[in-house]
Amino acid sequence: MRRFDAQAIFWAPEVLPTVLRLAPASQGSLAPFSHLDLRGSPGAELRRASDGWYAVLQLGGATHRLMLSRLPAKGTAVAVELPLDRDFDLQTRAAYRLWTALRRGPIRLPAHTGPVQQRRRLVLALRALDGRLAGQNYRAIATALFGSERVEDRGWKTHDLRSRTIRLVQTGQTLIRGGYRNLLRSQRRSA
Repeated sequence: MRRFDAQAIFWAPEVLPTVLRLAPASQGSLAPFSHLDLRGSPGAELRRASDGWYAVLQLGGATHRLMLSRLPAKGTAVAVELPLDRDFDLQTRAAYRLWTALRRGPIRLPAHTGPVQQRRRLVLALRALDGRLAGQNYRAIATALFGSERVEDRGWKTHDLRSRTIRLVQTGQTLIRGGYRNLLRSQRRSA
């Protein structure tokens, strides 16, 4: 049995937009690298589900997540289905990374990290929520996050750190209720 952090995680395309839906393609004039053998690939893990097959493929230094209604026969060309929905740009980037890996080219991984200030705020929000879920009051959370010297005895009800701590807990709650998905979409505002 493998450790929990060494196991593949299989996601549905509805939950993780970068899961690519693959289907057999017509043989026509497709390039040889469009043929994908998931059964024989050493970097692939497959799982059968009621709606088809899910694969996690390690290729070209990146992890690719795939969903297929049925496994193609060896040597069958595959195509990526790209629905024209709000996740189209994320899916095209994931498809491009897979295409590049199949061509054996260098993969430029997207920077989904966001600005440093945003990352710090998200870390604080999750830490604040952890404290709240552990039964701590806002003052104790603020003391743990910002230090006791910044949390004064006087005026806690009107202290700016009290308001900030409450907002951080609310942000953390939004994140765990599905708001984390918006982090993937944050780069699309300029598009």
